[in-house]
Amino acid sequence: MKLYLNLFNFSQKINYKAEILAGLTVAMTMIPESLSFAILGGFPPLVGLYAAFIMGLFTAVFGGRPGMVSGGAGATVIVLIALMKSHGIDYVFAAVALAGILQILVGVFKLGKFIRLVPQPVMFGFVNGLAIIIFMSQLEQFKTVVNGHAVWLSGNPLWIMLGLVALTIAIVILLPKLTKAVPSSLVAIIVVFILVLVSGIDTKIVRNIAAVSGGFPPFHIPRVPLNLDTLTVIFPFALIMAGVGLTEGLLTLNLVDEITETKGNSSRECIAQGGANILNGFFFGMGGCPMIAQTLVNLSAGARARLSGIIAALTILLIIIWGAPVIERVPMAALVGVMIMVAIGTFEWMSFRIINKMPKQDIFVGILVAAITVWLHNLALAVLIGVILSALFFAWDSSKRIRVNKYLDTAGVMHYELFGPLFFGSVTTFNERFDISSDPEQVIIDFKESRIADMSAIDAINKLTNRYLEAKKVLHLKHLSADCRSLLYDAEAVIDVNILEDPNYLIATDSK
Repeated sequence: MKLYLNLFNFSQKINYKAEILAGLTVAMTMIPESLSFAILGGFPPLVGLYAAFIMGLFTAVFGGRPGMVSGGAGATVIVLIALMKSHGIDYVFAAVALAGILQILVGVFKLGKFIRLVPQPVMFGFVNGLAIIIFMSQLEQFKTVVNGHAVWLSGNPLWIMLGLVALTIAIVILLPKLTKAVPSSLVAIIVVFILVLVSGIDTKIVRNIAAVSGGFPPFHIPRVPLNLDTLTVIFPFALIMAGVGLTEGLLTLNLVDEITETKGNSSRECIAQGGANILNGFFFGMGGCPMIAQTLVNLSAGARARLSGIIAALTILLIIIWGAPVIERVPMAALVGVMIMVAIGTFEWMSFRIINKMPKQDIFVGILVAAITVWLHNLALAVLIGVILSALFFAWDSSKRIRVNKYLDTAGVMHYELFGPLFFGSVTTFNERFDISSDPEQVIIDFKESRIADMSAIDAINKLTNRYLEAKKVLHLKHLSADCRSLLYDAEAVIDVNILEDPNYLIATDSK
């Protein structure tokens, strides 16, 4: 029984009212978004809703942390559009299932921990870019189709839409000042829905996007040939989808950790996300990943346990089976207003306040990541580029920090005290500091304040050793930490240096 409680996090104190209301609110915001993403990818509309139900339920129960919401996200759908157009929906299902397998492998081998390498400027850019995407995606609801072409609303339809959106936003902002007993987003949706229904206002509703009526997700084995050619086709899409989903999911997990001041489990989240995508591939879903907008809606409604995600997923299923006639009449303006407030809440406004205090390279990285996120809608690529640039900037900055202090002791031995890491970026400066022709026969390099970091550093030491040997002089290395000595011993086939044993020397990183 204890294991059961720990697995589902039911041992914590749960605010059932907040969890249920938050789950209903999340379901209301997920339905139009899932439908829109399915239509964007060229899938049948129900494929998007099935993804929202399967992803939402499975990850709510087995995911890496309570409070996160998963569904048919646009970030993963965009990856699959080309495959849908070229090979059809069965290949998409096969790619989604394969992406799930790859995500499970990442979780099993605990590779999700590498999300720690994402710097804060990249996080700022990722979150801000995502907020802009959420906001811009709502603008599509201010268009209508005329003669097969999407055109902007005008006249009374535009003013009605704007008025209802403004009313929704006002309720979301003002209601919490009066009471926090119920989620303001859910109240806003209900009020606008009743107003439109009672007044007979002619405005865009969910039914204008697509029908949501259907049954339980059907079991479906993808009809694709089981051969190498099929794997060649789907693997690139599966790999990119897995990467995009894990990137957005783990970054969302980190964001929720910060908001709730608790710690999630990245490996468990990877496995849960992978399992949900495998189910999508066999139960007519388009796959997905954690959705930051719906997660923030969930948290802002007071949810902190897994129950809200379960309620949201089951609500979507009930709506598909029985509640479609009601949900199809919900005004899109109410949902647009809620999502606009989510976009505003998602944006890291603090990044503007501290921008004049940030290093120029961090500002550049943050803006670039946000721009790539908005322009390409490829979160994984944006984060990857941001991490690479941050690493290069760090390497360049570190390469200029290496210093060498030299002195001649009473025994006539020349000592070079090295300060700063020795790696590929600093080897040039390192080599320039030695005066081989003027040095005595015995030379010691002291690594007490330095470290040998990579093969470039080993190669630099090897070449320096050979230059001293050619000059009939001997080079010794002193105060090498255990990991540095290990690197040199591993490279014995290509390097031969004299290491002075110093068993009493221990640096912080060597301590247990």
